[in-house]
Amino acid sequence: MGGTTDGSAADTLRKAEERFCYHMTLILTGTGPVGNQMGELEAVDFALPDADVKFVESLRETGFGVLKNHPIGEQTVNAIYESWSGFFAGTDKDNYLFDSEKFDGFFPTTMAETAKGHSVRDIKEYYHYYPWGRCPDNLKPQLDDYYSEATALASTLLGWVEKHTPAHVSSGFTEPLSDMIQDSQQILLRVLHYPPLPDNVDPGAIRASAHEDINLLTILPAANEPGLQVKKRDGSWLDVPCDFGNLIINVGDMLQEASAAYFPSTTHRVINPEGSDARKSRISLPLFLHPRPEVRLSDRYTAGAYLTERLNELRGA
Repeated sequence: MGGTTDGSAADTLRKAEERFCYHMTLILTGTGPVGNQMGELEAVDFALPDADVKFVESLRETGFGVLKNHPIGEQTVNAIYESWSGFFAGTDKDNYLFDSEKFDGFFPTTMAETAKGHSVRDIKEYYHYYPWGRCPDNLKPQLDDYYSEATALASTLLGWVEKHTPAHVSSGFTEPLSDMIQDSQQILLRVLHYPPLPDNVDPGAIRASAHEDINLLTILPAANEPGLQVKKRDGSWLDVPCDFGNLIINVGDMLQEASAAYFPSTTHRVINPEGSDARKSRISLPLFLHPRPEVRLSDRYTAGAYLTERLNELRGA
């Protein structure tokens, strides 16, 4: 486990652990708001005066929030989908194979992740984009613009989260949530391509196995095809609205850690399409909000230590 503590911090650590255990009890027993049955996820109108309240309530209750009428334009997202569909269909992608040290670049299906607790790789390929990393010259301006726009919106959403977090929880934040991502070189934009399903697909393989995200929040424009599902407290799965133009946000493990489980990092997956839809590809564009490595999430972890631990788990899967 990452992070250390000295004797002078013992009381703080004990209180943080008690706070963490209390909120986990609410989640697991269903005695708090997070344990209630989730209804249908409804899109919150970003332009309405109470959008911040409704959005944070949704994150608290489900780990997910859906926004409509938000600042990110549909044309911007659609243009990226079209451009990168061509990239994944071509052979130039092999010239950008991922860097094993920096982890930017193209990850082919043979290098796709195996979710924690699973033994079969996901059916996907993807490109890791950082402003400092490699990218085809003809595609970089699109991603640069989107990255800046989405990161600015993310700061607003983190501000909403902090504003509507109870004082007994927010007092545990070591700095404002929006400040945690300022000047971070770790914020990751992933261009995800789920190819048409092969005829001989492994019976245990799906496009994205059930998992939780590592980071603070994930910002995701609705994909060009359905398939994203969130796990309800009763173990069943709920389809996430994929109306094009919606923006889907989910809580990651780092925010759960920083809030002592007040905000739940909810399990989600991308299921395989059936029938003729199995011949369709799917593209999505998640932005993973990672703090600067030195940011302390809790007495147990810095962001850097937490990320390293989780990546080691994935690589060892």
